[in-house]
Amino acid sequence: MTGSESHSERYDLVVVSNRLPVDHVVAPDGTSEWRRSPGGLVTALEPVMHANGGVWIGWAGSPDVGEEPFELDGLHIQPVSLSSDDVEHYYEGFSNDTIWPLYHDVISPPSYHREWWDRYVTVNRRFAEAAADRAADGATVWVHDYQLQLVPRMLRELRPDLAIGFFDHIPFPPYGIFAQLPWRVQVIDGLLGADVIGFQRVRDAANFAESVRRLNGANTRAIHRGSEIEVVDGGGRRRVIAKSFPISIDTASFERLARTPEVQERAREIRKGLGDPKCIILGVDRLDYTKGIAHRLKAFGELLEDGELSADDVTLVQVASPSRERVEAYVQLRDEIELMVGRINGDYSTLGHPAINYHHHGYPQEEMAALYVAADVMLVTALRDGMNLVAKEYVASRFDEDGVLVLSEFTGAADELRRAVLVNPHDIDGLKEGILEAVRMPRQERRKRMRAMRRRVAEHDVARWSQEFLETLAHIAHARSAQTEEQWRPGASLRSDFSARPTRGTIDVEAPLPYTTLPDSLIEALRELARQPRLLVTLDFDGTLAPEVDDPDTARALPEAREAVLRLAALPGTRVALMSGRALASLDAVAGFPPDVLLVGSHGAEFRLDNENVLAQLGPDDEADLATLERILDRIAGEHERVWVERKPVGFALHTRLADEENSRVARLLALGEVGAALDPEDVKIREGKNVLEFSIRGSTKGEALEHLRNYTRADAVFFAGDDVTDEDAFAALGPEDVGLKSGPGVTLANFRVPGPAEVALVLARLAECREQEGPPPVD
Repeated sequence: MTGSESHSERYDLVVVSNRLPVDHVVAPDGTSEWRRSPGGLVTALEPVMHANGGVWIGWAGSPDVGEEPFELDGLHIQPVSLSSDDVEHYYEGFSNDTIWPLYHDVISPPSYHREWWDRYVTVNRRFAEAAADRAADGATVWVHDYQLQLVPRMLRELRPDLAIGFFDHIPFPPYGIFAQLPWRVQVIDGLLGADVIGFQRVRDAANFAESVRRLNGANTRAIHRGSEIEVVDGGGRRRVIAKSFPISIDTASFERLARTPEVQERAREIRKGLGDPKCIILGVDRLDYTKGIAHRLKAFGELLEDGELSADDVTLVQVASPSRERVEAYVQLRDEIELMVGRINGDYSTLGHPAINYHHHGYPQEEMAALYVAADVMLVTALRDGMNLVAKEYVASRFDEDGVLVLSEFTGAADELRRAVLVNPHDIDGLKEGILEAVRMPRQERRKRMRAMRRRVAEHDVARWSQEFLETLAHIAHARSAQTEEQWRPGASLRSDFSARPTRGTIDVEAPLPYTTLPDSLIEALRELARQPRLLVTLDFDGTLAPEVDDPDTARALPEAREAVLRLAALPGTRVALMSGRALASLDAVAGFPPDVLLVGSHGAEFRLDNENVLAQLGPDDEADLATLERILDRIAGEHERVWVERKPVGFALHTRLADEENSRVARLLALGEVGAALDPEDVKIREGKNVLEFSIRGSTKGEALEHLRNYTRADAVFFAGDDVTDEDAFAALGPEDVGLKSGPGVTLANFRVPGPAEVALVLARLAECREQEGPPPVD
């Protein structure tokens, strides 16, 4: 049912997106109507909009469609008209040929045209004015995605009474990439008009916060899964929250659809039509250069060529729905993909058994559900993706607890679906290994993995996503309205994730004062961790468990910290690991924990995994480089008082913390210069820590080591605590369900901060208490 509405009607909730959740359909006889389009966003927001009297503002998808508001199935709709020129410059141009490739790590080169930018500004203002016109006093306005990044600031200037949220559905790039945008300052300013800015991944929120610090100069500080930003504008001082809210799907709806007899019968028909192969591998994507379709085809083709797979037994079904077909890059991509498919099929298909079934069109939801049910392996190889909901749809459809998900680690979904077979799609050999692992995986292992992933998507569905975002927005907006400029300080209206002391500056962060009571937000995060079936607690040693001392050999964990570590290690479903820049032997000597506490030394070059030591393997060239490093650093240390060299299996550390300022500065400069001149930069990795320079032949990081530990322990969630610059690699590797704890001062990506080792011990004891009291569910 469609009914017209008045332009004067105003609403308490306004959703703004580039596209409306309806399509304007023209029949062959010339008549037209609005039809609701499927999608997770409308499914998530429709109940909220009905409950709050909401309106949806967006473009109808066709140029020059009228702007008259209407109602469809109880959903209030306000179209925004775009001309053909608007579509060419704002949508196809700046949005999809500038922002899209830039935000996806420049997989395809972005184009920069001033006329595109000018039209982007104009169209964003049109959306902002439409929202301002339809929003009631004090209403909530939720703006969506990269096409409308200027709307929050424009809307705040028009209507400062509104609570404004923004959600970025695609990745937000690192500063080094984002800085290429000529209008980078304007985009940051536009986004900071919002009260809450949501991102898919913690690292996206961290990338945004870094861009804010560099381009806006605003004060920021870390909170759980994001940052708190102090913004000074015409309305005084405001607090903006930028954090991760990973989007999801309507899990229950997908499962219900998959269970219907019609979908089950269609799944059987699909298998039969494909020749009843032993294994069906499925890929479902928009035809886009970010999706890694060519990478998966290459890997699959090589597996057929190597004889590891046979088209008689295994077939790949690739659905590539049309996308942006007027853009040249997409036309070229389609030609490339279809040529690859033709070559592979020509080389390896047999009668009745095509190697690849390729479909360049979209399917209704019922057909997609049948494909998910029919597929033994789901292959998601995106080179960069904000989330990738296809992965979650596949998991939701597998009520039989079978099937294997092969998932790119560069998707947001990889942060949550960690029991998938995670792959780097750029590594073709690794991708081939992942596909083989999935195809050959025993049923018991498949069921364990699928059960864990289904539990995740069931508990974190799209309704929970929208609820968490809107609750955060309501909280921040209420705090802003109740707070004057003179009363403002970071964390004033919310329980602080640090302490009562405000953060100031962008280079360093002052350590909070010691305390004996943990903030409520940290306690709640520990409780959530405690409920995870498999928990990995990973801890730096010096400065985290043990206070810093002049003689590294005398360092010891605080008694309270040691007791808490042993208490955690004794709990079911809980593994504890120490991870340090120290050599493994040095770490073992000063820590003195039993073998069930895992050890990682030399930033991940050495592991003690239960009773097995895994050491880095060095070749002749590595040994020669080590000898050069040793010669240079020994000489520099000998020439500068109270500077010494620590020997490690894959490198050396030049320590300067006991030297005076001048000796320390000169020794470090000499070391950097002479090592840089003597060795190829590709062969040596240099890390700058607190009063230490580390030179390693093998460039492992604590982030890579953390991922290795996560896979080794099959952890569902990770707690990591550290104090040094080198620990930031590990904080960056944490996902939305993980918790990072920074010990002491310094800029950090960690969710929480404590003053030092004494407070780390307090946090560990509380985590052990939560896990003992609430306990994890049984592990399958």
